[in-house]
Amino acid sequence: MSRTVRLIETGFDPAEELRRFTAGTGEVGAIVSFTGVARGLAKDGAPLQALVLEAYRSVTLRSMEAIAADAHARFAVTASLVLHRAGRILPGEPIVLVATAAPHRRAAFDAADYLMDRLKSEAVFWKREEGVSGAVWIEPTTDDAAALTRWGRTPQEAACPE
Repeated sequence: MSRTVRLIETGFDPAEELRRFTAGTGEVGAIVSFTGVARGLAKDGAPLQALVLEAYRSVTLRSMEAIAADAHARFAVTASLVLHRAGRILPGEPIVLVATAAPHRRAAFDAADYLMDRLKSEAVFWKREEGVSGAVWIEPTTDDAAALTRWGRTPQEAACPE
C-alpha cells in the first residue's frame, strides 16, 4: 500500500504527477484523479488576481496525512497521492491533485471524493482571494458542511483537526 502526501509552494504539472503515480501503482483495476485549479472569478463574479493559501507547514501536512490515512482505512485503495499547494496561486494554476488506485473503480472513485471533501474543509489552510478591490478571507460554505455530512463528519470535527 502506497500513500504519498506532499505540500508544495511551487507550481506542478498534474499530467506528469499522474503519470508518475500511475507508473507506480502496479496491477490495479482503476485509477481516479482530480485536479483543482484556481478560479479567475469570485462568487460575486468579480475578477480575481490570486488565491492565497497560508499554511503552518507541520500542522497542515499532519492534517493532510491524517485525512489520507483515514481514506486508506475506509476504502479498499492500494495507493493514493495528495499533492496540495500553499502560497500565492494565479487563476488557472493547479491547486490540488488527488489520485487513488484500487482493484475496483468504486473504491477509487469514493476514496478520491472523500479525500477532496475532507481536504477542502479539514486540511489546515487559511484561504483568501485577492482581487482589484482587495483581499477577502474564504470561510467554509454550507455545501462544504453538506459534503462532510455525507461521510459521517460534522463541521465541528473539521474545525478541530486531529
